[in-house]
Parts: sequence; structure tokens; C-alpha cells
Amino acid sequence: MKDGIAIAGTIAMDEIKRVASYPDKSQLTTIQSISRSVGGAVSNCSISLARIDPELQIEAVAFIGNDEKGHFLKERLEQYPNINLEQVRTAGDTPFTDVIQDDQDRSRTFFTYRGNSALFDEHSIDFQKLNSKLLHIAYILLLESLDQEDEEFGTKMAKVLKQAQEHGMKTSIDIVSENSNRYEQMVPPSLKYTNYCIVNELEAGKSAGISLRNESGELIAGNVKKVLVKLKNYGVKDWVVIHTPEGGFGYNGEFVYSIPSLLIERSQIKGTVGAGDAYLSGVLYGALKGMDLSDAMKLGTAAAASSLFEEDSTSGVRNYEELMSMYKEFPKREVLKI
Repeated sequence: MKDGIAIAGTIAMDEIKRVASYPDKSQLTTIQSISRSVGGAVSNCSISLARIDPELQIEAVAFIGNDEKGHFLKERLEQYPNINLEQVRTAGDTPFTDVIQDDQDRSRTFFTYRGNSALFDEHSIDFQKLNSKLLHIAYILLLESLDQEDEEFGTKMAKVLKQAQEHGMKTSIDIVSENSNRYEQMVPPSLKYTNYCIVNELEAGKSAGISLRNESGELIAGNVKKVLVKLKNYGVKDWVVIHTPEGGFGYNGEFVYSIPSLLIERSQIKGTVGAGDAYLSGVLYGALKGMDLSDAMKLGTAAAASSLFEEDSTSGVRNYEELMSMYKEFPKREVLKI
């Protein structure tokens, strides 16, 4: 019987450079520390899920290079015995991302090298060998071969998601945050074959063509429900979830939920890299275990908050029991009405 979660698509090594403040163009800033971390959905979500539940079956599907960065990623993943690496193959150069962490405002800026990510295409997943109940693929707009047009399904990504559903799996997607107008063309075809769409407010707003932040950067709460409903109407079968620093918002086709984020002291926050993937991992774990949407979002909220306690993307994530206790015990922001 199928069980567990398969995570497919983008994998990378993150080199995190902490700076006093992000410089303007042509100006200088000082790098205060450098550290390495796993990056990308495959490593971030696989390890986050393995930390939430050490007994959960996880299958990683990706390409890494036969290089120092690829060896680093493989060694980190191998530390978790419940992560199956049989569909992690070697080809080309390992993708990497320079993550610039601003100490002043805690923001992060990414410079990414895609490397072998273009090799991940519609033939990269061997469905006959997968033994998972749920397949998560990420990121739309970053896997260029899967972003290509498909005459029948709209995009190759949509075709792969349809194949997964035909093999009896539920599906999940995530989108990369980029400054472009590609969202409304590239994302909707995949949503028709998606069970769980879990994205941040920028990705959700651009995919729906409805802004979720004003020019001052404030969340436009009155637009959140509109975006949730529009994404669901594209064909998402189960849950649409939007995560923001202010809170998480979810829609299951019947009820809309607003779950406040946890209040974490600024001095406790070491990094924000991977918080989105940690949130998604918590929600997907809840979905796999039959939790309702509200409780799954609470688990995701706590997972994202716990990831802030460490500079890298995964080592702060706690196990299921600790995360649920954390959500109950920590102070929370005010619930936003949407």
C-alpha cells in the first residue's frame, strides 16, 4: 500500500552570507558570516518532514551533480534514514543559491544558479517505482523543462501532475517568487491537477492577478479571500493555502480559515531561509495524516516559526509533538479578518 510523501524537482546548495545591511547598487557591504545549507524544495521539504516525523516514508526525486555541492547535499540527506534517495540521479552541475541575509531588517535576497535543473522534465519521475501517497513538485517557474507548453495539458508540469493522479497519488505544488508577469500563464494549467496549493502571498496574488500587498508593503486583507477562491476555481481539488508573515489563510471549498502566526522575539530569529518550505511541510504532513485544514495550518505555522531559530533552512524544525505544543504555548498575532 502506498504511504508517505515524494518530493520532486528543485534541489540546491545554499550559501548563506549574513551582512550588516543590503547595499544599494554599486555600494559595498561587509559579510559577517558564511555558512552552507541544503536548499530547494527537495532537500528543504524532505528534511523538514523527516524532522517532523522520523518514521515517515519520504522519497526524494531530483538531479545532483558529481561535484562538491552535490556530495554535500547527498551527505546531508543521508543523515535521515527515512529519506529514500533511489530517484536522486547524477548529471550536470548542482544548482546553488547565494542567500544574502540582511541583519538590519531580517530580509533575504537570492542569487541562484540553475545548473542541471533544466534536466528535470516530464520523464524524470519513475512512477512505477514510487511508493508514496502524495507527490509534491516544486518549483513552478524554476523548472524550465516542466514550464514548457504542452498542447493537451497547457504545460509539461500539468501533464506530470495528471500522471501522478492517474497513479493514485494526491499532488501538491509550490511556485518560486520572481519579479515577472509569467504567473497567470504558467500556474493555472497545473492547478487543474493539484490537490494542495500552498504558496506565499506574492506567488498567490500574481497567479490570480490580484495584488495582496499595497505600495507600502501592507497586506491587503480584503483581497485574500478573492485570491483563495480564484485559485480554487482554477481546479485545486482540496486545499488552497496562502502563508504570510502575518498569518496563514486557507480555503477548502467550503470554509475560509485565518490562522495567526506566532510572535517570535526578534532576538530569537537567526534566519528566515526555508520558512516557507517548513510551513508547506507541516501542512502536507497534516493532510497526509488526515488532519483538517485548520489544524494542518497550525502545524505549518509552528514548523515555519521553529525554522527561524536556526540560520539554515531545516535544522530548527521540531517534531510533531513539539510543534503542536509550540503552537498552543507561544503568543500569537491578532487574527486577521479576510
